[in-house]
Amino acid sequence: MILLKQKTNLPGFHLSLGYTMLYLSLVVLIPLSMLFVKTSTMSFAEFWSVVTAPRTLAAYRLSFGAAFIASFINVFFGFLIAWVLSRYRFPGKKLVDALIDFPFALPTAVAGIALTTLYASNGILGSVLAKIGIQSAYNALGVVLALMFIGLPFIVRTIEPVLQELDPELEEAASSLGAGRWEIFRRIIFPAILPSIVTGFSLAFARTIGEYGSVVFIAGNMPGKTEIAPLLIITKLEEFDYSGATAIALVMLLVSFLLLALTNWAQWWTSKKVGMN
Repeated sequence: MILLKQKTNLPGFHLSLGYTMLYLSLVVLIPLSMLFVKTSTMSFAEFWSVVTAPRTLAAYRLSFGAAFIASFINVFFGFLIAWVLSRYRFPGKKLVDALIDFPFALPTAVAGIALTTLYASNGILGSVLAKIGIQSAYNALGVVLALMFIGLPFIVRTIEPVLQELDPELEEAASSLGAGRWEIFRRIIFPAILPSIVTGFSLAFARTIGEYGSVVFIAGNMPGKTEIAPLLIITKLEEFDYSGATAIALVMLLVSFLLLALTNWAQWWTSKKVGMN
């Protein structure tokens, strides 16, 4: 008996898959593998000494901590902006919608200079905050503010389409049955947007942990205090310590990959829980 191989409706799958894997290898896999190759030239004792140095640990704490705080804050304000853009009509809405994507197009170095000018002690907002005892530049707060600027579009653009696709009849039906606004949000809106919130947070967090251009001007760059991990990597490269730079970068890569895996699991779990409900 001769079995005939079933033809797919879309021919060229194997060729397309080959080009896809080749492109991903050249752009992603091979460059990232060089981190492992270069770091392997160090002994484990040398590697451990570099990645656990007090200066390195302080840079990790600032980079990951500030990215988490900025992304967490952006979840609330990003949801509010997405809600306004998807539910209301008002003059200048298209301008506000365009401004959301501005951090995508603006060079990060330009953003860093603008934020430093704004939040420095002699800046427009920085001088006001300085009068009440808040220094908003050249410290950890400045890093968080810069990362909030960079990560906000990821939150808004992930939540907004989900809000637009929500069927308003569900909310109207719940309201006709006597449900209040808070109950409608808790039982209908929030479960529907929860996966997108997790996705937006993960995208913003992944983007901001490696941010350099917009942070380096406003951070202050004091080793052990306001020095971010990407700046420490650049410093290692300028000192021709290539193995040390790749070792620090490798730890950031592994932690980022672990966080991405946990985020994907959280997305799957939230989607499953929403489907069960």
